[in-house]
Amino acid sequence: MPDMDGFREANSFGFGQASLSDNFHVKGASNMPWGMKDRLSRIFNPKTGRAVMLAFDHGFIMGPTSGLERIDLTIVPLTQYADCLMCTRGILQTSIPANVNKPICLRSDAGSTILTELNRNLLIDVEDAIRFNASAMAVMFSAGDGEQEAITAANLVKAVDLGNRYGIPVMGVTAVGKQMARDARYFALASRVCAENGASIVKTYYCDGFEKVAASCPVPVVIAGGKKLPEKEALELCYNAINDGAAGVDMGRNVFQSDSPAAMIQAVHAVVHEGLTPEQGFELYQSLLHS
Repeated sequence: MPDMDGFREANSFGFGQASLSDNFHVKGASNMPWGMKDRLSRIFNPKTGRAVMLAFDHGFIMGPTSGLERIDLTIVPLTQYADCLMCTRGILQTSIPANVNKPICLRSDAGSTILTELNRNLLIDVEDAIRFNASAMAVMFSAGDGEQEAITAANLVKAVDLGNRYGIPVMGVTAVGKQMARDARYFALASRVCAENGASIVKTYYCDGFEKVAASCPVPVVIAGGKKLPEKEALELCYNAINDGAAGVDMGRNVFQSDSPAAMIQAVHAVVHEGLTPEQGFELYQSLLHS
């Protein structure tokens, strides 16, 4: 016979619903539908609330970027160390084995290459994100870049509308307008606009005063790695960003252009998830490099 007293006691406390929903580990996601939370939980580790994303979507405007000439040799061995993979549908379909079983942040916009300054971005079909079982869609927003701002804002809003329909979060990727300074004021504006328009994650750059950028954005902010840095400096970038409120990193060139990409991504993972200092992370990198 069922234990009705136990049932009433559990029911009176709502089976811990408050602790599960109100304290959801992803910033700003407590009131989202279950499917959205599920996908965000694949990206952001429930134990730490953080994520190490591996970005290798550079080829969609740059072609075979240095370090990405052979995805099968450079990137596939690194997937085991990443929390999430950020790439285009072409590379995902041709070069990433389906059995790596990693969440995908699918690059969901396309535009012109670095060979031209005119960039009229457009969205890919949301059905591709569904077919690829994407955990998020990445769409650029270029604040302060003339006509490009309006185009990318419209793309972001449309992607969020479609993502909400199918339960797929959108990551707004802030680009730097040609006339805009790379400072906290700009990145705070761009990040907040992405979130205000419904992005569930924002990718932006680290800068002086970054704590204001992260604090004023109601959804998780992950930092871009940017240009290649010496390994210790890249680990310092990760450490400082996490300390200033970032929920993770989305690194590309600072991983796949490293002297030892596998050692580097493991060091980044340890800094982000285990709280290693840059010095400790660099020691780990060196030990893995020579092992």
